[in-house]
Amino acid sequence: MRGCYFAPGGWSRAVFVTAWTVLAVCVAGSAAAAPAGNSQAGQAAGSVKPLRALLVLGGCCHDYAKQKDILAAGISARAHVEVTIAYNPDKTTRQLNPVYESADWAQGFDVVIHDECTSDVKDLKLIDRILAPHRHGLPGVVLHCGMHCYRSDGYPNTVTPWFEFTGLPSTGHGPKEPIAVHYLDPSNPITKGTSDWTTINEELYNNFAGGVLDTAHALARGKQVVKDKKTGAESTVDNIVVWTNRYRDRTNVFATTLGHNNQTVADPRYLDLVTRGLLWSCGKLDGSYLKPFEAAAPSAESGANAGPTPKLAPPPGAGR
Repeated sequence: MRGCYFAPGGWSRAVFVTAWTVLAVCVAGSAAAAPAGNSQAGQAAGSVKPLRALLVLGGCCHDYAKQKDILAAGISARAHVEVTIAYNPDKTTRQLNPVYESADWAQGFDVVIHDECTSDVKDLKLIDRILAPHRHGLPGVVLHCGMHCYRSDGYPNTVTPWFEFTGLPSTGHGPKEPIAVHYLDPSNPITKGTSDWTTINEELYNNFAGGVLDTAHALARGKQVVKDKKTGAESTVDNIVVWTNRYRDRTNVFATTLGHNNQTVADPRYLDLVTRGLLWSCGKLDGSYLKPFEAAAPSAESGANAGPTPKLAPPPGAGR
């Protein structure tokens, strides 16, 4: 994959990495490497404006350094979506991605993919800042540990602001064992034409309240056979693993608790699901967007096609 990466001084052909964040626009290599003479393909791609997605990652327990690239490349290879990465390499549950430090953090984006793991960020003012664009209609996608973030007052026995957004309260997961995924609604545009499948060893997240909220709609369940550590007895756990949510009667949210391991995230069936869910959330699940994202490399002078650039936050401790 060839990519163009944001740096304070402009565009660079090398990955720009600091101690606190990485911000990048990733494009599918085949599209970026297309010959300049292929004007028809470029004109066709240019006739429909790409969706601009912000992918937020970082925190505990996952290989976000690799998964950011797997997701960005996989989505852009399947849909006319330009993905900007906001990655924080801090591996604690207390990290707040620096992209959220600005009140207008989501400005210029059509959808936000929440793939962070930050259960110990509990300040309601910060959570309110993160949710504000979504309350005003910005579509959202929530992946895996994104479900376990922002555990504010009342957790887990009340519907916290974050649970209201995700549409399903979840508080933990079982052992890493294969999950048999069964789709529930064959007529839903996200899952239409898909087939049941079984993951590799994965984490099955619980449904703490017994299922989705009234604002949500379940799309798939996952079954996992687990063994009691003391007795060796086997039992089957069955939970909802894919759903949609209508947040505040205004905003579409697609969510799945699948996606712990890199192999699962890179599975074409997973990437197909996430991509279709993203397009659905934006009301763009159609032939105009179900095609690879094509973009010419931006010029060093102008930064053309760069898309919106989240503001770089200063490194921790700067100016103190």
